[in-house]
Amino acid sequence: MDWLTITPPLLAIIVAVWTRNVFWALGIAIWLSETIIAGFNPFMGALGSIDRAVGVFDSPYNTRVLLFCLIIGALIVYMQRSGGISAMVERLQNSGFASTPRRAGLVTAICGVLIFVETNISLLTTGILGRPLFDKLKISRERLAYIIDSTCAPVSVLILFNGWGAYLLGLLNENGVEGATGVLMATIALNFYAWITLAIVFVTIFTNKTIGPLAAVEAGNGGVRIGVSSGPFNDAPEPPSNAVYMAIPLIIMIGGTIGFMIWTGNGDIRQGSGSQAILWSVILATVAAFMCLAHSKRAKGELVKLGFKGMGDLLPAVTMIFLALVLGASLNAVGMREFIASIASSFPAPWVIPAILFVAAGITSFTAGTSWGTYGILVPVAVPLAVGAGVPLPLAIAAVMGGGVFGDHCSPISDTTIIASLASGCDHMEHVRTQLPYALVGGVLATGFYLAAGLAS
Repeated sequence: MDWLTITPPLLAIIVAVWTRNVFWALGIAIWLSETIIAGFNPFMGALGSIDRAVGVFDSPYNTRVLLFCLIIGALIVYMQRSGGISAMVERLQNSGFASTPRRAGLVTAICGVLIFVETNISLLTTGILGRPLFDKLKISRERLAYIIDSTCAPVSVLILFNGWGAYLLGLLNENGVEGATGVLMATIALNFYAWITLAIVFVTIFTNKTIGPLAAVEAGNGGVRIGVSSGPFNDAPEPPSNAVYMAIPLIIMIGGTIGFMIWTGNGDIRQGSGSQAILWSVILATVAAFMCLAHSKRAKGELVKLGFKGMGDLLPAVTMIFLALVLGASLNAVGMREFIASIASSFPAPWVIPAILFVAAGITSFTAGTSWGTYGILVPVAVPLAVGAGVPLPLAIAAVMGGGVFGDHCSPISDTTIIASLASGCDHMEHVRTQLPYALVGGVLATGFYLAAGLAS
């Protein structure tokens, strides 16, 4: 039975790669997981899948994530139609800040580094800004998706004044770790995968060289770059109007997220609710974008229809995220994460433990499509394992943190990978395929560093 718990996510990966259809992959995996729970009764498994899907909305966090991913569609289309995005791109290029592929990539990556408060807001903001820049310079959106995905998530687990830091701090406190804040701060230097991934991103930007499938995408037809891929919001760009029409909504979205994080955390940003903050700020930013577009004398009825069109463009991506959340809940119920955690604790050599935790976290995050769930199951395992084996606790926790991000970067059912595809406007499976070699290089190097660190400790 234990081994069977890992078959649904593995089947999801196989179907996603084989058919290039994530919807089928997630749906079949959910049904198989629920069928196992129902004692291998396929009919009850189908009914259980429906109930599991309904149960996703029992979580306010899940509901907020789905809502803001939908509403962001209206925000994007309002900024597009107002001419604000075109004006911002024109200003960045005329100023010289983003006049070349190297500079455009650097602006996008720096934006991802600076917006560290919440991964999703960072992905969405950098994607919205970078997409027209990359299109104008004839750089593939697959490269944009790689840059934002491999910048925003690693930064979020390095600069821990955000929801991830608060969550991990809570897990450490719950598991009896003394001086949990100090332990968490000590993980920063030991989070090898995050540092390696950021280094690879900036090397890629400065050299303007790509590898693997990403190089093939960009070098098709005798080296001519592909400027636009499939995805939402591919209408012809509006003529430039005023960069303020993009700047005001983005400032409200970013500033509102930070402010609401502090407010919901009673003055401590680390204790704030990331999902509440981002939903509130996205709604306020959308209202501001609506007002900017209304200022251009368009009829209000047209604006409402336009907003629904923008949300409709994102409905497939939001459905994908919804199914990923359903699968994660089902896998938690079937006991898959506990099984993987038990495998990680079965190795006798103490110096191998950090590398084992990294790999176990990567597999869990890859198959379940979530770093949050990975941390929830493996941090309670890592703490007693490290203490009992004499492994430095920050090293063990850093391995789990980095492994969670590594698995997310490789997985076609990861929520952050899906949002990166959504924000950049590229085909989701193309993003997964083109990012995979970079993630695997980072994962192999990080595993080697954890083996060396385990020996040194």
